[in-house]
Amino acid sequence: MNKEFDTLKIVKEDILRILGERKDKVSLESVKAKVKVSHSFVSKAIEDLEKENLIRIEKNFFKLTKIGEAKARGIVKKHLVLENYFKKTKNEEEAYEVAHILEHYVSEEVIKNIKKLSTFKERGIPLTKSKLGKESLITDITIPDNEQFERMVSLGIFPGNKIILMNEISGGIVVKVKNKKFALSKNIAKEINVLK
Repeated sequence: MNKEFDTLKIVKEDILRILGERKDKVSLESVKAKVKVSHSFVSKAIEDLEKENLIRIEKNFFKLTKIGEAKARGIVKKHLVLENYFKKTKNEEEAYEVAHILEHYVSEEVIKNIKKLSTFKERGIPLTKSKLGKESLITDITIPDNEQFERMVSLGIFPGNKIILMNEISGGIVVKVKNKKFALSKNIAKEINVLK
């Protein structure tokens, strides 16, 4: 997928979530204020959503169609599962932001894993203390910087996903997520918690 397509997909999902959370019509200005991308991306996303019969435009307001309501419900539900999970370790605003970043990247399998992880009291151990070659489930990432957190997520490193500590290298480690290998500094790796 190219970056423009990814951004457009995220903007469309954000608009659907905003409409799904409000359960009423929303103004164009309100959408533009909440979705932090260029107005041209917002306009393109709105145009696509209307063509896909997910929203209806009434003057300068948007309303979900029946199909749009179902899709928005799924996005809101995914967001709430993630937000509630992170409220255990972060304040409300941070939990919302982390959920907002993750909701665009995670699969239904990851959401199921997050639901399971929600039942555990323990948040795991640092990845650096995991056994070499053992597949582990990521329980948390405690990186306070949202941009750095988003970079980790884009690599597939996020709670609910599986990771393998492959080996240690000078000043870092090599991990495998799905079929991709990455080198991480030990400082970053310490911020990734996994189940024992």
